[in-house]
Amino acid sequence: MPSELAHHWTLDPGTVFLNHGSFGATPRRVLEAQASWRARMEREPVAFFARALEPAMDEVRTALGGFVGAAPDDLVLVPNATVGINTVARSLDLRKGDEVVALDHAYNAATNALAHVASLAGGRLVIARLPFPGATPSLARDAILDAVTPRTRLVLLDHITSPTALALPVTEIVAALALRGIDTLVDGAHAPGMLELDVEAIGAAYYTGNCHKWLCAPKGASFLHVRRDLQEAVRPLVISHGANSPRVDRGRFRLEHDWTGTWDPSAYLSIPAAIEFGASLLPGGWAALQERNRTLALRGRHLLCEALGIEAPAPDVMIASMASVPLPLESTGGAASGGALYDDPVHAGLRRNGIQVSVGPWPQQPGDGPWRRLIRISAAPYVSQEDLVLLARVLPGVAGSSPG
Repeated sequence: MPSELAHHWTLDPGTVFLNHGSFGATPRRVLEAQASWRARMEREPVAFFARALEPAMDEVRTALGGFVGAAPDDLVLVPNATVGINTVARSLDLRKGDEVVALDHAYNAATNALAHVASLAGGRLVIARLPFPGATPSLARDAILDAVTPRTRLVLLDHITSPTALALPVTEIVAALALRGIDTLVDGAHAPGMLELDVEAIGAAYYTGNCHKWLCAPKGASFLHVRRDLQEAVRPLVISHGANSPRVDRGRFRLEHDWTGTWDPSAYLSIPAAIEFGASLLPGGWAALQERNRTLALRGRHLLCEALGIEAPAPDVMIASMASVPLPLESTGGAASGGALYDDPVHAGLRRNGIQVSVGPWPQQPGDGPWRRLIRISAAPYVSQEDLVLLARVLPGVAGSSPG
């Protein structure tokens, strides 16, 4: 039985869709708002781009700033969090011997960006290790702090880890790193819409988050927040007209990032519609929706652990709207080198049963040692408990596993 909220989405009713975390899913009302913006743009493109776009983008920034707890002037819009991370990475003034630190739970694209930039400068990426199963908030904090040295220039910290779906104590870790004089880049790809967010209270030097995942904006809508004292050094990946603009009515940070060339801004412009839509789904607004999704994610994790005969791999406090559960240890045969295993036999078996869910390797780069598959469920508003019951019933047979 589908969720009572499922009718708001255009998802295939023949598929139990438990993989919102990968690419999101945009509801009808927000798609209609995007179509309206596109129609307005195409009616008179010159008037739209030359006169209407800038004030409209300012309104987006104001709405988004209120939602994520950030001053509008400190936000720029980017297509995705990976672009946000690359923007920061390319702006770092790294020197030979410098280090950047990330957890082994970090998103593969993010660590690739930092490793590349560090290597160009003669530095290196240091990977901190956090056990999973067995992660706790204190272990996450200690893993990061134990990995930093006097050579550490930046720490990449996941707000919600992508493969393992763990909510990390980012405010505490950011503060501890600041005491050591170390800046933090928070990868908040999953946080907007999943958690009550206060970017300024977190206090990181840099924070990037996706609006097209749990906020349910159209694909290609994300933001980058940069602390004001660092904005002058953060240049966009594409240098364009803003680099020598004579305007003095807004800062260089905004001028450079707001216009890098002609593009379709309709995803950005639909962010306020996504915020309004999420607030309208339940009487308690976003807080009630987030609690509903978290309760469902915890229930789904319990069902999977019970079906597989395993303990929960992390405490409840680290779960928001997603949860990852490890399958039994696998041999290295057939292991992918990282990323989602969309051609994996377990994933294929679940698809034959009408279930779309994330299946990935753990560790993310299996190498020569033992590895596990992780099943990551996403408890989006359109997901029902019955959907998770079906997965728990089908998974042990597909995975060749049984309780006990």
